[in-house]
Amino acid sequence: MSISNLLWVFLGGGLGSVLRYGIGYWVPESGGFPWSTFWANMLSCLIIGFLLAIAPILNESTRLLLIAGFCGGLSTFSTFSRETFQLLQRGEWLIATAYVMASVMIGLVVVFGAWQALHRD
Repeated sequence: MSISNLLWVFLGGGLGSVLRYGIGYWVPESGGFPWSTFWANMLSCLIIGFLLAIAPILNESTRLLLIAGFCGGLSTFSTFSRETFQLLQRGEWLIATAYVMASVMIGLVVVFGAWQALHRD
């Protein structure tokens, strides 16, 4: 892990985070559905899907900037989706299923637990 690699991830992450903030600002919530987060996640998944397809022709700095940095800053959901996709590509259906179920269920429990810890009425 070099300083230049960290800087590429830092730069991409900052840009992805700014875009996510912008999406949150410009995309209205409707009917209680978190549209801005949904679209940020879906955009990041779209981008990371494209990047995975061309990753072999990208140099390491570009991969760090765009995949780890930009998509990571825009959404960690894209990383989750990439990891699940790669498990499925390798035929590891049981692990992929367990990963999806555990990530969603435990994630909800953690969010609720943290919320509950600070929201005591």
